[in-house]
Amino acid sequence: MEIQLFFKKCKELQRELDKKLEMIDSTHSEDRIGACEKSLMEIDTAIRLIKSMVGRLEFSSIADEIYFFKELKPLFISRFIYYSNLLAIEAAKPNAGQVSLKEYYNCELQLIKDFYQQHIDFYEYYRRKAAFLDQKYFVRNQFDLKTKLQSGLYNYDEKFATSHDHLVAQILANDLLEKYLLQSISQTEGYIFEKVTDRSPLNWSASKSGLVELLYALHQTCCFNGGNIEFSEVIRFTEKSLNVNLGNFYKTLHEIKSRKINRTKFLQLLNDNLNQLFADCDQ
Repeated sequence: MEIQLFFKKCKELQRELDKKLEMIDSTHSEDRIGACEKSLMEIDTAIRLIKSMVGRLEFSSIADEIYFFKELKPLFISRFIYYSNLLAIEAAKPNAGQVSLKEYYNCELQLIKDFYQQHIDFYEYYRRKAAFLDQKYFVRNQFDLKTKLQSGLYNYDEKFATSHDHLVAQILANDLLEKYLLQSISQTEGYIFEKVTDRSPLNWSASKSGLVELLYALHQTCCFNGGNIEFSEVIRFTEKSLNVNLGNFYKTLHEIKSRKINRTKFLQLLNDNLNQLFADCDQ
């Protein structure tokens, strides 16, 4: 099969799969477990089809192979990981009131954070859209034993897996799962996250890193809910309230902590401006 035709078929298959998943979600909104099971069946069918095509395919270049394993394959595997985790979460969900349910969802969020901390170097590589290690990460049988590898590497199908394409899929799945968990937590607190449709008249116009720095300082000082709230919840509410997308705020925090000079430069700027205003008023 000609490589561009293969890529086209993958994209068409992805669009068809997304439509099927949306239909399942809408028609089984009251049966989340059943919806997950049906979704997994559809995703499994799509992955098996792609796998059979890859088995008969010769990539025409390293770039094409990287593109498939870095950009295309994870779109399908991430959906399988997401719905598998969602099924496990819904099947084990406690029926013990809002407090217990919120705690349960927060524990699942913590697992996502733990995974991020374990793979922070690769997260940064992938989020920056870096490419200098792609030939080691996303070409089959080219892994480097000096890099951090999955423990189950040798259980992978060597014709359908590279050392890091599964990590990309896990990152994409975690993004979806985090959104679901935050929405679920919002619902346990008496409001529906998705139904907050009134657009705020306020727009954040300073730097995004400055906002993350400010919010993290307030969060660490227990200014929100007496400290009984996840930082990710603070971020999501602020994004909606100030019409701003803070993106990968964990990465931003890491960059702030890594500053060599004046880590809290935005807080210092606020302090300097306010003191100057008071000084001018005293004159």
